[in-house]
Amino acid sequence: MQEDSGTSRRPELTVDGYVEGVRQGDRSVLARAITLIESRRSDRQSMALETLARLLPATEAAIRVGITGVPGVGKSTLIDALGMRLIEQNHRVAVLAVDPSSSLSGGSILGDKSRMPRLAAEPRAFIRPSPSAASLGGVARRTREAMLLCEAAGYDVVLVETIGVGQSETVVADMVDFFLVLMLSGAGDQLQGIKKGILELADGVAVTKADDSAERVKTAQSEYRAAMRYQRPRSPSWRPRVLAVSARTGQGLDELWALVEEHREALSATGELEEMRREQRRRALWRQIDERLLEAFRSHRSVRQSLEEAEKAVLDGSRTPSQAASELIGAFRAKPSRD
Repeated sequence: MQEDSGTSRRPELTVDGYVEGVRQGDRSVLARAITLIESRRSDRQSMALETLARLLPATEAAIRVGITGVPGVGKSTLIDALGMRLIEQNHRVAVLAVDPSSSLSGGSILGDKSRMPRLAAEPRAFIRPSPSAASLGGVARRTREAMLLCEAAGYDVVLVETIGVGQSETVVADMVDFFLVLMLSGAGDQLQGIKKGILELADGVAVTKADDSAERVKTAQSEYRAAMRYQRPRSPSWRPRVLAVSARTGQGLDELWALVEEHREALSATGELEEMRREQRRRALWRQIDERLLEAFRSHRSVRQSLEEAEKAVLDGSRTPSQAASELIGAFRAKPSRD
């Protein structure tokens, strides 16, 4: 079983310790490094930045796959089966499984390791459940950085499991190479899944639980293929495909991974893969800027002093949201915080 990610009762590592441990593929140190980058403490953020900077040359080699789908579609079960199949082919697999956050503690509440029992016990796999903590797109706040740490630790396949089809799934698509959408077959499920936004992001669609009813799965595949014909593909070099998979029997798993590899080869041949990753890095930069500016704004002394009164004025209707926002931003700009 994998090591706990907590750091209590253990001596704090130095940056050298984090870098050396991650490069050696130590799963305990990798878990602690991810905890480090998720921390909001300023001293630990400085360590995290230095650790990531030193590990950056060892990243970018892995195949990155994002996996999403409606609740109950079997994401974790499929990842468990697919991950074991990849390990049999001598891959090392990292899974970044994003749990919904508790509204009370902010912690993960689903426990993805328990839903991936074989991978959780496999020494060549690493599973990291992290709370989404109200981040958009069903990803944790530092999923991209966690992915880079996994790559530096020698994992050549990184699977990112999201909470489910929800708001702003582009956040996931913007950090992976291949975006897989899982769909259910059966009454009404096809229509539930056929949403223009999510299908536009898909590089592949997999109808899960293919062992349940061959006829129903075949019908679902036909409907999804028809829907995909009306979508504009993300890449001029790739036309998304629809296939059927079963985590229980293993049906379609080899075909699914062959599709991921074919997609990678097609985009690599045209230079699109590198260009896509360059664009992902640019967008990650601006997400970081947005996040840090918001943190600086909220922690600014003048803003904190005025925020309660501004919110009250908006709530009772004596001030418009635009007016209140302009006043708070003016306070932010006018005087540097000395906190």
